[in-house]
Amino acid sequence: MASSKQAIVALIRPWAESACTESGCVLWDVEYLREGGENYLRVTIDKEDGVGIEDCEKVSRILSDILDTEDPIEESYSFQVSSPGVERELKRPEHFRSFIGEAVRVRLYKALDGNKEFIGVLTSYEDDGRRLPPRTDLQGQGLLRI
Repeated sequence: MASSKQAIVALIRPWAESACTESGCVLWDVEYLREGGENYLRVTIDKEDGVGIEDCEKVSRILSDILDTEDPIEESYSFQVSSPGVERELKRPEHFRSFIGEAVRVRLYKALDGNKEFIGVLTSYEDDGRRLPPRTDLQGQGLLRI
């Protein structure tokens, strides 16, 4: 059995990818987290023509069978399968690559020039960062490097 949250996610990710492939979906993310005193295993799926409840149910059934057989999580948890929605977080390299040319909102932990949020078009993806064109109030400063 996996012990850390990262180890749990790493163990479950290939099973979730397989369940998604079998269901005609793409795996967007796997998270194992604690919220409000409860543990959640969240699997987020995507599909080119949009994710419906039937897609979530199908992936959930396939992955539930694997989780029941393998029993990788010692503590109790709630299992959820959903779509990423419009406000999806870009976390993995393939997420950023697939959204090049699209408008994105970047939220920073620490303010930059008094701002913690920037909106722009994702113009490129590099392994060492992402670039956004400057907002009008940042004109002349070049590309914002995040």
